Amino acid sequence: MKAYHTLLFFLFTALLLHGQPERWQQRVMYKMDIDFDVASHRFTGKQELTYFNNSPDTLDEVFYHLYFNAFQPNSMMDVRSRDILDPDPRVGDRIQGLTEGEIGYQKVLSLEQDGSPLSFEVSGTILEVRLAQPILPHSSVVFDMAFEAQVPVQIRRSGRDNEEGIAYSMAQWYPKLCVYDYQGWHADPYIGREFYGEWGDFDVAITIDKAYVVAASGYLQNPEEAGFGYETEGMQVKPTEGPRIRWHFIAPNVHDFVWAADPDYTHDVFVRKDGLALHFFYQKNEDTEESWGRLPAIIDKALDYINAHYGQYPYKQYSFIQGGDGGMEYPMATLILGNRNLGSLSGTAIHELMHSWYQMVLGSNENLYAWMDEGFTSWASTEVKNYLRGEGVLPGRKVDNPHKGNYTSYTNFAMSGYEEAMITPSDYYLTNTAYGISAYTKGSLVLEQLRYIIGDEPFSKGMLRYFDTWKFKHPNPNDFIRVMEKASGLELDWYLQYWVNSTHTIDYGVERVEDTGGKTLVTLKKTGVMPMPLDVVAVFQDGSRAYFNIPLRIMRGHKPADDGGLSYTVLQDWPWTNPTYTFQLDAAAADIREIIIDPSGRMADVNREDNTLTAP
Repeated sequence: MKAYHTLLFFLFTALLLHGQPERWQQRVMYKMDIDFDVASHRFTGKQELTYFNNSPDTLDEVFYHLYFNAFQPNSMMDVRSRDILDPDPRVGDRIQGLTEGEIGYQKVLSLEQDGSPLSFEVSGTILEVRLAQPILPHSSVVFDMAFEAQVPVQIRRSGRDNEEGIAYSMAQWYPKLCVYDYQGWHADPYIGREFYGEWGDFDVAITIDKAYVVAASGYLQNPEEAGFGYETEGMQVKPTEGPRIRWHFIAPNVHDFVWAADPDYTHDVFVRKDGLALHFFYQKNEDTEESWGRLPAIIDKALDYINAHYGQYPYKQYSFIQGGDGGMEYPMATLILGNRNLGSLSGTAIHELMHSWYQMVLGSNENLYAWMDEGFTSWASTEVKNYLRGEGVLPGRKVDNPHKGNYTSYTNFAMSGYEEAMITPSDYYLTNTAYGISAYTKGSLVLEQLRYIIGDEPFSKGMLRYFDTWKFKHPNPNDFIRVMEKASGLELDWYLQYWVNSTHTIDYGVERVEDTGGKTLVTLKKTGVMPMPLDVVAVFQDGSRAYFNIPLRIMRGHKPADDGGLSYTVLQDWPWTNPTYTFQLDAAAADIREIIIDPSGRMADVNREDNTLTAP
């Protein structure tokens, strides 16, 4: 057995090092056997975890997440929700009112390291483990754990008996090893926001009452035994004997595992031309039949666009599972509320599917950089939905700037005085609104505004290059911006520093237009702190237009002069320290109708009233 694990360790190390930029990362192999009692809403589990220490460090301790412990009165999640200025209405003070039979918990009954018993201590949602022997660099170890858990009444993401009547939404349900990376341990208490996990392989068996259909991450290994809900054309399904079924799943190279169970699930399967199997688990009724019935064709069309523009989906399966609260993403699956009209269901489904790229495959540390997942996912799903509207697949019409609403939301909040820098860790935001605007809204503008800065073609190449370079490798913000620098040939660290690490705002205006002997002198002003390159258009009295691009000097270059179907005259760069900038037009001032800064509306200028100067 030891020789087997050593061989696996060297194989995984070789795979990880091949083509990996600059950093090592740990790896895990989970094997879990779960015995679930639907009468008590409790389960027992045996977990064998093989941990590969690919780091140069010797580890004297390890930490596990015990997420269910958050659903107890006076937990950190409970206190946080009751004390924060704008509590999530799904949580509010509900945890405080849970009874003993409604709370969640995960209790570790025993834990061994390579056969030696370990001592441990529970600290809220974190299990602190003192090792019997240090884990040396470039070695592996096996942890064997016995545990039991109670599923809480569903309040947030995970639990039983949710508002739509789904029996079990099992997210963050098992003791999960915390991440150790180049920044050290990430033993973050769970208060209801983001997650971070080690890449690994999951082998999970769940024994449950035979009346329940189980949907999960990974590939079902025994469809002929599980039978109900997994029949496919030509499959000979054996009848299940006895009152319970053992569902066995394998999920390779993922950083989490989710499952759900309900006796009333309908299970539809749609197999794409590329072989990807799309699974749909939902309670069929008059409110869901039409929308869920039309969803497969929409997702099929969406995947064609996503694979071409953002990178190829690397797994052979994805499941949309009714359950959860709203929508919540996991590897190879999402939990999603099901009683929705088609527009709401498909919009949320596309958003959750896009998480497969920016979290499930790239796997950034969401606790530190939520915007790298939530923001990028929001941006990409908006692009996908806009494309589908243009194809007639979704209702509505395609628009030139589908992100316009995010610009408005960001600008309004930036001027409110409550904005916090995007570098703030997810759990540390003072309000839920500040977190949401930062992670989702301003996070999505990271990309749309960057496309404005570097140009459409370099941006598109950069997005594909980012995915292909950093998939399965936990990229950080600098990793992303370096890819975009290479794709564009421009220096972009200033953008990251201003937009992500500060709350400085952008504000440019047209100060004056004056005639100088038959030519026109245009003076622009920089009122905001954050510098930006500018697109400027001169509109002449005859309706013709001339487009100009003013790069920032610190960019060391400019976007393509022919970008997005427009040809620009590239002007002299603007030193970011200078409050004004002047350029000359070869036309009399009387011939000019308007000077407009940022005609496409893709720069997050907080005061657009002075972006246009119209001739009197």
